[in-house]
Order: sequence, then C-alpha cells, then structure tokens
Amino acid sequence: MRYVELGGSGITVSRLCLGGMSFGVPTKPRPWTVGYDETRAVIAAATDAGINFIDTANCYADGTSEEYIGRALRELGVPRDRVVLASKVFYNDGGLSRTAIMREIDGTLARLGTDYLDLYVIHRFDAAAPVEETLEALDELVRVGKVRALGASAMYAYQLHNMQVVATADGWTPFSTMQSQYNLLYREDEHEIIPVCRQFGMALTPYSSLAAGRLTRPTWDAPTRRSETDVISQKKFDPMREQDEKIVARVAELAGRHDVPMAAIAIAWLWARGVESPIVGCSRPELVGEACRALEMELTGEERAYLEEPYAPHPLVGVRPHELDELLAR
Repeated sequence: MRYVELGGSGITVSRLCLGGMSFGVPTKPRPWTVGYDETRAVIAAATDAGINFIDTANCYADGTSEEYIGRALRELGVPRDRVVLASKVFYNDGGLSRTAIMREIDGTLARLGTDYLDLYVIHRFDAAAPVEETLEALDELVRVGKVRALGASAMYAYQLHNMQVVATADGWTPFSTMQSQYNLLYREDEHEIIPVCRQFGMALTPYSSLAAGRLTRPTWDAPTRRSETDVISQKKFDPMREQDEKIVARVAELAGRHDVPMAAIAIAWLWARGVESPIVGCSRPELVGEACRALEMELTGEERAYLEEPYAPHPLVGVRPHELDELLAR
C-alpha cells in the first residue's frame, strides 16, 4: 500500500479509502447493503491490505453502517490510532445548524465506539444554515478534540470558495478534503470544483470512483442485488448510458491488455489525475483485492487519452439547488 497526506491536515491515509455505504441493515433507499459478518470480512481484507482509511456517514443504513464498522474494528483488534475514520453530517434533522452538528457528532462517535473522529465531512452545502454558524460549530469540534480535520462534499465551487474564505478570515478550521463524485464516467468537477480545491490545498477523496460498479464489468447491468435495486445510481448513470458504454468498453480493453481487473484501470486513472484517495465500496473481500491491483498500474499518457476521448458533458449530480435557482425563476 502507498500513503498520502490529507491536504494540510497532517493525517496520513492509504491511497485507497474503504467506503461504508455498502454496510448496514438494508433500508428503502439502499436495499442492497450487506450484514455484519460480510462487513467484518471486508474490513479485515482491507486492513490486511494496508488500507487505513474508512469513510461512512450518519445516514448510511440509518446509522448501522457506523455501528458495523466500529464493532468490526474492535473485534479485529485494530488499534484506534492505526485507522483513519471519516463520517458525515447533513442528512439529518437540522442539516448543518449548530444544534444538529453538536447532536450528530455525539451520535456518530457513540455508534463508531470512539471518542474522536479523524475527518468530519459536511455531506452537502446547507443553504438554510448560515455559513458562519456551521463553520464555527465545526471549528469548536476540532478545538475540543472530537474531530481532527474537516472535509466537504458535493457542492458548487463558489459555495466551497466562500466557506473557505470565511473560515480563513475568522480563524476557523478550513476544509482539508473534498468528497464529490468523480470517475471516468463523470468528470464535470474538473471545470471548477477541483481547481478551487487545489487553490486551497485540499485533498480529493471522491465517492463513486467506480461509478457504482459500472467501471468494474464489461456489461452495464449485472445480475446483482445492487445493480437491480439501486435506483439512486440508475438515475445518476443511466441517462448517459449509450455514451458512457464506450468508455466502459475501453476500460475493459485496457484491463485485458494489462491482465488486471477493470477496477484497477479506473482507480489508476484517478491517481493519474491527481486524486489522493478514492473511496471504493466493497461488498465482498475479494473486491478489496481487485481494487488494490491498481497499485501495479501506471497508465501511459496515450492510455489516459484513450480512456478520456469518448467523454461527453454530463448533467450535474450531487449538488443541491441553491438560492440562484429561486432568483432566476422570478
């Protein structure tokens, strides 16, 4: 495994992050999650491979993702200081208000079974909460030791820029990471959000780095529970299916040429684009090994261009409606 620093946080993480969305009790929006035994097996494979970075959220599987992760780490005997735990706040009562942040961090820590979080990520931008209120509350969590560093997730570039400027001006802790969707099938963040992240020295930890499995197999659909029931991902990716299948075919071709899983090609491409630690969701231990095969890869400039050439602009996903929508509608 290779390691990298998360922005200016001083925290060192593996070049792969294990995503926790696949873990927990199935819920209506995500009926495809796996149980505790499967979660424990995946986390064991990840830690054995040198992955020390695990990402989850307070809303994943109604909090049971956090519970499963914390329990598995304790049962596996992984020392707390050997793992970097990240979780998120926003999809909860109160969004990013001070009251909600203070309540939700305590719930997250209790479910994970720890007294501090390495990285606390705002899951989305909250237009209903004053930026100053959100940033001051997050900074307090850092100052009292409940959180080591802060991260942001999918939002418009101007929103991130404004929050970083306010944090710096008021002496509050700035964001060290950005977690937004970024992969070979969705590259819209290259236009604005990634340049803003680099302006502020932020590390990129993208979610959906394998496009919900579409970059791991030569066929768009698969006879798996997630492929058949993941309505959220279907809405994200299916509208551009005809165009994106051309990219999937090229990933499959390069994977065959290098004798590696398709996931290795997709992850190697992200590293070639400067991503620090892509988040990879795994529902089975063997998928961890497939992702780690990316460590064997270094794409040539010609191979990168070949993978990128079929890309066409996509509708924005992940970002939430903001105040400009109301102004333009008047």
